[in-house]
Amino acid sequence: MGKHDVPAVDFGRTANDYARHRPGFPPAFFDAVTRQGFGTQGQRVLDVGTGTGTLARGFAKRGAVVVGVDPSETMLAEAAALAGADGLAVRWLRATAEETGLPDRAFDLVCAGQCWHWLDRARAAAECHRLLETGGRMLIAYFSYLPEPGTVGEATEELVLRRHPAWPMAGSDGRYPRWADDLRDAGFVDVETFEFDVPVSFTREGWRGRFRACNGVLALPPEGIVKFDHELQALLNARFPEPLVVRHRVFWIVGARG
Repeated sequence: MGKHDVPAVDFGRTANDYARHRPGFPPAFFDAVTRQGFGTQGQRVLDVGTGTGTLARGFAKRGAVVVGVDPSETMLAEAAALAGADGLAVRWLRATAEETGLPDRAFDLVCAGQCWHWLDRARAAAECHRLLETGGRMLIAYFSYLPEPGTVGEATEELVLRRHPAWPMAGSDGRYPRWADDLRDAGFVDVETFEFDVPVSFTREGWRGRFRACNGVLALPPEGIVKFDHELQALLNARFPEPLVVRHRVFWIVGARG
């Protein structure tokens, strides 16, 4: 426990595609977790592995006082631009989830969206526990397309696997219940999981951009990414009319610091 689940890739290489085409967590997710008391008005929130800030910005919109942490300056720049466009005040900090440099017990909520599989999970969970006030809570969240039979998700994954047959994230059902043990091992209590599904619509261009920002594609050399994108364009033109409606799963794990 505690090692990376997949080899690291540099999302900074595709920060613009990530910001433009990777769908952020939907409003229904924020509605659901707000009902659970997460990210409410005035709460102190830390978003680790923030990327383009989908969680940080979502909670800031709801009145939380938010810090977003990421090791990539390029991703933080995209996050800051998106927040600025929405008039949101978020503090952005270059640091890792395993070693933020922030003070003990400084937050009411620590969250991690779309990133837990990249982390040294045991160290990250311990750091998140340290950063939370007594009674504070941890939230690990994912928003994943489902590669169901006969869909554009399945067909696109088949293209990825031709060029990257060892891609470990292929075929995911969007559920990661074993990561609840990461929280329990770090001392969190009242650990629970939740989920629901929503449809998401893409243009062909948007779906291509979403996959240029996919870890399975980013592991390819630059020329491989270009070839993959051309293959995907041809596949979409031949088989999948717009809009591309893709079922996504929202899945999250919560735990409390006792």
